[in-house]
Amino acid sequence: SSNYNFQIELIKYAGEFDSNKLIEISNELVDIFGPHSSLTEKNIHKYFNEKTLPFIARYNKNIIGYIIGVPLEYFKDEAWSHFDSNLFKENTLYTYAFVLEKKFQLKAGGYAKTLKRIYLSWAKKRGYKFITGHVRQDIAEKFPNTKIIKTFPIWYDAKDPFSYYQRTI
Repeated sequence: SSNYNFQIELIKYAGEFDSNKLIEISNELVDIFGPHSSLTEKNIHKYFNEKTLPFIARYNKNIIGYIIGVPLEYFKDEAWSHFDSNLFKENTLYTYAFVLEKKFQLKAGGYAKTLKRIYLSWAKKRGYKFITGHVRQDIAEKFPNTKIIKTFPIWYDAKDPFSYYQRTI
């Protein structure tokens, strides 16, 4: 998508220049999810690689956000993943992170909506039938075509309960 200096790119590798900005943007997740949610130089390539589906959003050539989809099987060692009956069916993409810089979250440009729409379209074209993820309970309850698989009263360092949701695409 390229509209009014806004672009979305699927990337397979984050170079040093882009990595620094992605790490900076990931710090916006810390207030919600706690310090474990921040990207670092050590873990960034775990999520930005050829086995994941990472999209970045750029405005005037600068990264303003990203969404990362990871096959559910990537998390087979996490206890929460075993609540999903699709584990090992290779038909579910887990939304690991979805974040935009604060100043672009509320703009009327529809940046988040466009980024999510492209992400869902690519997932569907790759044969995924479901999108899952963890979001604050009150947000999950508002998602269309979505079922709540499990709500976790304590989710890492989050201040609120989080729900694991499954959305048909």
